[in-house]
Amino acid sequence: METTINSMVEVFKTNVEDPAQAAKLVGLLQKHITNSSVNFDLEDCDKVLRIEGPDISTQLVMGILDDHGYKCQLLV
Repeated sequence: METTINSMVEVFKTNVEDPAQAAKLVGLLQKHITNSSVNFDLEDCDKVLRIEGPDISTQLVMGILDDHGYKCQLLV
Protein backbone atom coordinates (compact mmCIF):
# COMPACT_ATOMS: atom_id res chain seq x y z
CA MET A 1 0.00 0.00 0.00
CA GLU A 2 1.35 3.39 -1.01
CA THR A 3 1.29 6.17 1.56
CA THR A 4 0.62 9.67 0.28
CA ILE A 5 0.43 11.46 3.62
CA ASN A 6 2.83 14.42 3.72
CA SER A 7 3.82 13.77 0.13
CA MET A 8 3.81 16.47 -2.49
CA VAL A 9 4.22 16.46 -6.24
CA GLU A 10 5.86 19.21 -8.24
CA VAL A 11 5.93 19.28 -12.03
CA PHE A 12 8.35 21.42 -14.02
CA LYS A 13 8.71 22.38 -17.67
CA THR A 14 12.35 22.02 -18.76
CA ASN A 15 14.51 22.18 -21.86
CA VAL A 16 16.36 18.91 -21.08
CA GLU A 17 16.38 16.74 -24.20
CA ASP A 18 19.24 14.27 -23.77
CA PRO A 19 18.34 11.07 -21.87
CA ALA A 20 21.88 10.79 -20.45
CA GLN A 21 21.68 14.33 -19.05
CA ALA A 22 18.22 13.61 -17.67
CA ALA A 23 19.59 10.54 -15.87
CA LYS A 24 22.48 12.59 -14.44
CA LEU A 25 20.07 15.29 -13.22
CA VAL A 26 17.78 12.67 -11.64
CA GLY A 27 20.74 11.42 -9.61
CA LEU A 28 21.71 14.92 -8.50
CA LEU A 29 18.15 15.82 -7.55
CA GLN A 30 17.70 12.63 -5.55
CA LYS A 31 20.87 13.44 -3.57
CA HIS A 32 19.47 16.84 -2.63
CA ILE A 33 15.82 15.88 -2.20
CA THR A 34 15.91 12.73 -0.11
CA ASN A 35 13.11 10.17 -0.07
CA SER A 36 11.86 11.42 -3.41
CA SER A 37 10.83 9.98 -6.74
CA VAL A 38 12.29 11.95 -9.66
CA ASN A 39 11.73 11.37 -13.36
CA PHE A 40 11.69 13.11 -16.72
CA ASP A 41 9.19 12.66 -19.52
CA LEU A 42 11.30 13.69 -22.49
CA GLU A 43 8.57 12.60 -24.93
CA ASP A 44 6.29 15.35 -23.61
CA CYS A 45 6.54 18.66 -25.48
CA ASP A 46 7.38 20.38 -22.17
CA LYS A 47 10.19 17.89 -21.33
CA VAL A 48 8.48 17.41 -17.97
CA LEU A 49 10.38 16.85 -14.74
CA ARG A 50 8.17 15.30 -12.04
CA ILE A 51 9.23 15.06 -8.41
CA GLU A 52 7.25 13.39 -5.66
CA GLY A 53 8.40 13.49 -2.06
CA PRO A 54 7.78 14.79 1.44
CA ASP A 55 9.70 18.08 1.10
CA ILE A 56 10.41 19.62 -2.30
CA SER A 57 12.11 23.00 -2.65
CA THR A 58 11.18 24.40 -6.06
CA GLN A 59 13.99 26.96 -5.75
CA LEU A 60 16.52 24.17 -5.15
CA VAL A 61 15.27 22.21 -8.17
CA MET A 62 15.40 25.26 -10.44
CA GLY A 63 18.84 26.16 -9.09
CA ILE A 64 20.28 22.70 -9.77
CA LEU A 65 19.01 22.69 -13.34
CA ASP A 66 20.20 26.28 -13.86
CA ASP A 67 23.67 25.36 -12.53
CA HIS A 68 23.85 22.71 -15.26
CA GLY A 69 22.73 25.06 -18.03
CA TYR A 70 19.06 24.10 -18.24
CA LYS A 71 15.88 26.09 -17.97
CA CYS A 72 13.19 24.97 -15.57
CA GLN A 73 9.87 26.47 -14.54
CA LEU A 74 7.09 25.24 -12.32
CA LEU A 75 3.98 24.06 -14.16
CA VAL A 76 0.73 25.01 -12.46
